[in-house]
Amino acid sequence: MIDTPVTRSASRSAELVELEQRYGAHNYHPLDVVIEKGEGAWVWDVEGRKYLDLLAAYSAVNQGHCHPRLIAALERQAHRLTLTSRAFFNDQLGPLCKEICELTGFPRFLPMNSGAEAVETAIKVARKWGHTVKGVPDTESEILVFVENFHGRTTTIVGFSSHEQYRFGFGPFAGGFRMLPYGDADAVAAAMNEKTIAILVEPIQGEGGIIVPPVGYLKRLRELTQQHGALLVCDEIQSGLGRSGRLFAFQHEGIRPDVVIVGKALSGGFYPVSGVLADSAVMDVLKPGDHGSTFGGNPLGAAVAREALRVLVEEKLVERSAELGDYLLARLRAIDSPHVKEVRGKGLWIGIELHPEAGGARRFCERLRDEGILCKETHDHVIRVAPTLVISRADLDWAIERFEKVLRLP
Repeated sequence: MIDTPVTRSASRSAELVELEQRYGAHNYHPLDVVIEKGEGAWVWDVEGRKYLDLLAAYSAVNQGHCHPRLIAALERQAHRLTLTSRAFFNDQLGPLCKEICELTGFPRFLPMNSGAEAVETAIKVARKWGHTVKGVPDTESEILVFVENFHGRTTTIVGFSSHEQYRFGFGPFAGGFRMLPYGDADAVAAAMNEKTIAILVEPIQGEGGIIVPPVGYLKRLRELTQQHGALLVCDEIQSGLGRSGRLFAFQHEGIRPDVVIVGKALSGGFYPVSGVLADSAVMDVLKPGDHGSTFGGNPLGAAVAREALRVLVEEKLVERSAELGDYLLARLRAIDSPHVKEVRGKGLWIGIELHPEAGGARRFCERLRDEGILCKETHDHVIRVAPTLVISRADLDWAIERFEKVLRLP
């Protein structure tokens, strides 16, 4: 563990919270802690209190906070070149495309910035493929999506959310999406038709509460899309790059989708980098002018992403996630708590679902914060646990002791 700095005035947190509340938009409801420093699996607040981070910025810092190799890569590139736009080539994007394609086995990569932007890109690619290759009129194509999905916050994406709060007040919405129950392959089979151009699915639903589908579900989706001449698009923004104990969560079922959406850990938390991986027959439907981004593929982001991928591979973080994830899941399941309904997950990605009468997950997250652990509730009754992949077994044992204490409280 890392030594804790000297404690500062407790009023500083209150001042910073008040500033954000006064001048910022009120579109988040964060836990009452103000973080100023991070290293590895740990963070510190402005009073010097130390916390074990079990959220990892929703998988964006899989490589740990302020990884020294990523700091060095960022600094090197920042002194050389940061942005050219895609009006010109740069010396980092080509190597990033080559390296991520060779690592993942997909022949094409389209870089973007945020995760939602990458999802929008994948939707555009699928729709143009459906029109130009499959021959479905672009006013009639349909993409199948799922209850409890979370693919981002744009108006297109929230238009096919199953949560009313995500939709309320933001219409009218784009058409062309049909929502089905997650994990029900028979419902997908019944919905497939000649105008279905794609299935957009999270291999594990993160925001939905770390929902792991039944064994064989993704394999059946792959079979159905192949039978009906449609694309299988996997959103691996949170589940990918080691989070589930595999490079991608779809690999647990031994399948290969047509399109994969990546983001978050692609830059180790240093810079917004996302993108779409696809087969050439799919990606090549895009022509110059069809899609773009001033910052997408910029040399600074590309240099950081290249190093982030090397860290994942060379430090064997995917393997660590699998090994430590099994250990953490077993230890959490062994906690005897009247509040816990189910503990589920894959790799270092675990959801602790509480009974409705437990009073909501947030109060437990607040108690865990007071014990030195940071995690976050999702959908009221689930505590989401997603530590950095560099976390040690000793740190996990320290965390488990505190989970045992908090989950047994009244």
